[in-house]
Amino acid sequence: MDSVTTWPSRRRRPRALARFLVAVPLLAAGALTGVPAAHAAAADEVRINEVVTTGDVDDSVELYNRGTAPVDVSGWVLKDDDKDHTYKIPSGTTLAPGGFRAFDVSGAFGLGSDDRARLYLADGRTQVDGFSWSEHADPSWSRCPDGTGAFGQADSVTLGAANDCGTGEGPTAPAAWPGGGAVAAADGSDVFGEDLSGLYQDGGVLWAAQNSGRLWRLVPDGSGGWKPNTANGWSSGKTLRFPSGSGSPDSEGVTAAAGGIFVASERDGDASGTSRLSVLRYDVSGSGSSLTATKEWNLTSDLPSTGSNLGLEAVTRVPDSALTAAGFEDASTGTAYDPARYGAHGGGVFFVGVEGTGMVYGYVLGDSGAYTRIAAFASGLSGVMELQWEPQASRLWAVCDDTCDGRHQTLAVDATGAFAPSATYNRPSGMPDYNNEGFALADADECVAGSKPVYWSDDANDGGHALRRGTVSC
Repeated sequence: MDSVTTWPSRRRRPRALARFLVAVPLLAAGALTGVPAAHAAAADEVRINEVVTTGDVDDSVELYNRGTAPVDVSGWVLKDDDKDHTYKIPSGTTLAPGGFRAFDVSGAFGLGSDDRARLYLADGRTQVDGFSWSEHADPSWSRCPDGTGAFGQADSVTLGAANDCGTGEGPTAPAAWPGGGAVAAADGSDVFGEDLSGLYQDGGVLWAAQNSGRLWRLVPDGSGGWKPNTANGWSSGKTLRFPSGSGSPDSEGVTAAAGGIFVASERDGDASGTSRLSVLRYDVSGSGSSLTATKEWNLTSDLPSTGSNLGLEAVTRVPDSALTAAGFEDASTGTAYDPARYGAHGGGVFFVGVEGTGMVYGYVLGDSGAYTRIAAFASGLSGVMELQWEPQASRLWAVCDDTCDGRHQTLAVDATGAFAPSATYNRPSGMPDYNNEGFALADADECVAGSKPVYWSDDANDGGHALRRGTVSC
């Protein structure tokens, strides 16, 4: 960014302070909403683009069609933070490609200084987009660039036209990394090659998922790094298979929970052009060279469509006890989350991150193979490559690779019972902008003098190293 008066590029993401806004694309799959697939795809191109909450202009919400086809928004619904406050878009309203349309909602509800705007399909249940703010527009909350960028305070109201992106103050810059700036290699030279992705530290074991359908069990190397476990067939990692014993899961994220190791996969490598958004469970107690999933929760039909290489990139489990203690709300019921409602499900909620949208979804994965989506929220990043739950701080970490300049976002359950961004951090000052797709935090018992180790996996294996270590404040 050449000047502080230039609107930040779309790769910049706001810090979770007073002027943080969260874009929330939540379009559900057509198969579940009754919306035809073609309509659902077009609808996903409609975005809330500008909001006016105070001043000489009545409270208004502007929509923008960033796609290449017209979208009929007749009957669609706008809401604020109250589900009973609704504005129905008049019949005969169509957004042309690249078109803007503003709606005066003041007759239906007022937009407050700490509020949100949400857009729904005509069913009033399927959320297409939304964002929240904690102070009034001054004079306009606007996306820059239109339809795709982050929200910031524009210099002028431009309802019905392109946003004023010239000199607005824009989002607040991320904070410095909350730990040491130094980063060092944490593996031997060319041990893994490219495509190392998700990480999860489980005591003295670091689990690592590799995109080629391989799972690694790593143990300490005695010098602060990690090496492959040589026992029980783990020397070169183990090949992963779907429950049928065939296929090659594009393993992206990994976590440990009751019942085994859980892997997030975005497709079958043997059919790489088709999305298969799944969480797979593996029993890792054997000694063979391959692992066949004992369970698959295929979430493809429950999630908005993505490119086959832009799907599930991350998975982490948050214990039920942590969610109930925080007052987490079950979005499927609109009431406080009650684990007893779901029967046997491993004692926690699995949160998965989508690379292409930056969205995070929470699922109860039943032992029976059934699943229920109970949360959907924006990470605050344009893409999610890793999720980690940090129990000592009761916060969720979302990590983006070089697409977002290596940003890290923390989120916590807020007063409304939903996960909301709490802070945004730059990568450590001593780490180049690597293609880091994995991130893991050490347990609290490794905290020394206020810091504990953290690890990143570099998908590109820059300099012959796929693992690096640093520190973060406890």
